Amino acid sequence: MFLYLLAIIPLCLLVKFVSKTSVLHILKKWLRLLQDKFYVYQFYKVPQFNHNMQENQLYRKISTYLNSLPCVEDSDFTNLFSGSKSNDINLVLNADQKIVDNFLGARISWINEKDEKTGARSFVLKIRRNDKRQILRAYLQHIHSKFDEIEQRRKEVRLFVNVNDESNRNGNGNRRWISVPFTHPATLDTVVMEQDLKNKVKADLETFLKSKQHYNRIGRIWKRNYLLHGPSGTGKSTFIAAMANFLSYDVYNIDLSNVSDDSDLKLLLLQSTNKSLIVIEDLDSYLCNISTALSFSAILNFMDGIFSCCGDERVMIFTMNSKDQIDPAVLRPGRIDHHIHFPLCDFNAFKSLANSHLGLKDHKLFPQVEENFQTGSVLSPAEISEIMISNRSSPSRALKLVISTHQSNIKLVPSRTSDKIEMIHNNVEADLAPKHPLWLSKSRSVRPVEESSESDKYPQGLIKSKSVRPMVESGAFGKESVNDLRKFYGLVRIKSSRKKSLDFDTSEK
Repeated sequence: MFLYLLAIIPLCLLVKFVSKTSVLHILKKWLRLLQDKFYVYQFYKVPQFNHNMQENQLYRKISTYLNSLPCVEDSDFTNLFSGSKSNDINLVLNADQKIVDNFLGARISWINEKDEKTGARSFVLKIRRNDKRQILRAYLQHIHSKFDEIEQRRKEVRLFVNVNDESNRNGNGNRRWISVPFTHPATLDTVVMEQDLKNKVKADLETFLKSKQHYNRIGRIWKRNYLLHGPSGTGKSTFIAAMANFLSYDVYNIDLSNVSDDSDLKLLLLQSTNKSLIVIEDLDSYLCNISTALSFSAILNFMDGIFSCCGDERVMIFTMNSKDQIDPAVLRPGRIDHHIHFPLCDFNAFKSLANSHLGLKDHKLFPQVEENFQTGSVLSPAEISEIMISNRSSPSRALKLVISTHQSNIKLVPSRTSDKIEMIHNNVEADLAPKHPLWLSKSRSVRPVEESSESDKYPQGLIKSKSVRPMVESGAFGKESVNDLRKFYGLVRIKSSRKKSLDFDTSEK
């Protein structure tokens, strides 16, 4: 028995030793020790506090950077802490632990030291002397930039809205913005959009984040302008929230109705911060409103003027229901870098909604839904989402409601069209005729669009209808329905002209 124990104990120790360290790990360690004998190293110490006991900001940045490296998990001893969010877990390097980083092919070692007498901590950087002159400065700059990225992701995103002049005079001083935490849950993954378009937008944003030096080199302001256009309920605002969460940028939502004049708009821009999303929703309604307090040139300068240079790393987003009636000066490259169209819901978007809202990748009613969508898109993603949310406990009922709602809207469009045409031919258009939507000139003055400039798009007379025209512009009729409307109106006009000519001939007789 004694001899058995003498034989088994060394074997157990050997297995435990090999399993814990592995032979390969031992060989690598010996190789590094051998290499260290042939290299001359330089050491740099970064204390946590300076001589005045003030926190060393470089120590904090290095600590944040090192704890974000994947190799922290390979350290012999790592602390686990909960993050600012309930589901976040942070890995923190323990005292007297060593971590190895690689930068531009050079091997850099860090040791987290703790003074036994004072308890003060410090990081010790170990770098080969031959590599020091080539990479040290660039490596420290790399730590600075990575720290900024990490802090940007960690920070709490806030939503800012502008207050009007009256509340500003009542005690808020120069404070034109009020803010609340931005907690919208939308992400680029949850947004319903064509995957190729979504990938392009995501890649464009990622490139923008890394392009500071490029913009400086070519002498341009580091900003990006997007135009989101499409009917109401197609997901423009949700997409803005997803972009804000992806970039971790604060959102400045400018309400132009609370802007008193051109100078006030400039002030709002000056009081916004870097790394922010500046949003103006429904810009087309302001451009087409003759009573607006802002001049056309002020909006152009806001989008791409001298005041837009008073800040870096900004993304400006403008939304419109339609861009057809907008002056080309607003839409030109430089003022708008990307145009993203948000259409009414088609069958592909419907399948994405069914998958996310109902957990359905396929269903026996899908062919019937697809057949309905082939007749045209009349429902917005918001309308379909609401049907699915209200009936999420019964996916079959939700799909049947989508089919019936789609069919009823398809039937409703032609009846609305004929009603409006009948009203026009009964000479009611004179009472209904509103002011024309405006093409704003490049000066402060505003000039209306001449009827001849829109005769190709809308039938004469129909353009004056207060209720028909917004439906046409918003896409409520669909492209096919608009063409049918034009043909039908043309036939009515021909019939009317023939009737007038017959009456004229009869009177002559």
